[in-house]
Amino acid sequence: MSEKVNKVVLAYSGGLDTSVILRWLIETYDCEVIAFTADIGQEEELEPVEGKALKTGASKVYIDDLKEEFIRDYVFPAFRANVLYEGQYLLGTSIARPLIAKRQIEIAAIEGADAVSHGATGKGNDQVRFELGYYALNPNIRIIAPWREWDLNSRTALMAFAEKHGIEVPTTPKNPYSTDRNMLHISYEGGILEDPWAAAPEDIYLVTTSPENAPDAPEEIELSFENGNPVAINGRAMSPAVLFAELNRLGSKHGIGRVDMVENRFVGMKSRGVYETPGGTILRAAHLGMESITMDREVMHLRDSLMPRYAEIIYNGFWFSPEREVMQKLIDETQQNVSGVVRMKLYKGNCQTVGRKSDHSLYSEDFATFEDDKVYSQGDAEGFIKLNALRLRIREMNRKK
Repeated sequence: MSEKVNKVVLAYSGGLDTSVILRWLIETYDCEVIAFTADIGQEEELEPVEGKALKTGASKVYIDDLKEEFIRDYVFPAFRANVLYEGQYLLGTSIARPLIAKRQIEIAAIEGADAVSHGATGKGNDQVRFELGYYALNPNIRIIAPWREWDLNSRTALMAFAEKHGIEVPTTPKNPYSTDRNMLHISYEGGILEDPWAAAPEDIYLVTTSPENAPDAPEEIELSFENGNPVAINGRAMSPAVLFAELNRLGSKHGIGRVDMVENRFVGMKSRGVYETPGGTILRAAHLGMESITMDREVMHLRDSLMPRYAEIIYNGFWFSPEREVMQKLIDETQQNVSGVVRMKLYKGNCQTVGRKSDHSLYSEDFATFEDDKVYSQGDAEGFIKLNALRLRIREMNRKK
């Protein structure tokens, strides 16, 4: 430790790790600790959090409902890009961390705190995401990462510390998984999942119905878009968070959104994660369907070429970076005409676009039809093909010289 820390804002969940961290900060730094809990749709009972934090030693507790902001300002912008990391991951944790970091820095400014703290370990991506966010928003903030400082490096040690200090913590020996939950997803790591050959047990899934047990009849819904954002389901307008909650309900009912993957962490190791992202999976598929008739081909291909880089930027924690902001402006420009209605069929783990319509549609039946038409001369294709074949012909002729 260097200079004195007077007041810390801690990202607090009320679980074992952050409960111990709260008390550890007070004892180690002899400082005041303000606990902050972000309600981003984790579906956990947050009412006891305030009393528990105060009992553990917090001087003040913030419990902020950020669900609408999360979906509107973080999830929707990413999904306007059809974001996907390494072909599978819809970035549920990655998209949430910058919002939590942003609110933490705001509270630190309100309360005159000179430091912030989090419960991320020194092995994972979250420490990077939190801290890049902190520094981007307050270059002079002091960051305390207990997992990189203390010697409480096992669950047994944490439990012993909690017992010594009278900290009530949930004990779940039958659930060995590390989980993260918000409106966009639930993630699972650890336990049997650390063996990449072992199948994830069915009882791990908290939200989605097993596709085998999903309804035997498909369900169709209509999802309306304006400028790349969903605004209504079956003609009923909803706020971003309410709409997304309904997509989650529908996706969970039909067993949609399960992913089991081994991904490359930013810190350098491979890690297996299992995810449930029901609403996000439906939204991405529907958005692709909407773009298919409203977006110019070359604009779409240019945007698509940027998506892997954009996803990597978010995954690695650079939400508040100039490169993401520049890319977001380009992405948002591509969405100006992505408006209309998409009809989706939901059935046993799958979601399929079965209809799409838009006042901005670039699809022309006159040009696309296989029947007789008066707008397209099929003979024109000969010159088009020959011009595109010219470099191929020249290469082959040179080979034969």
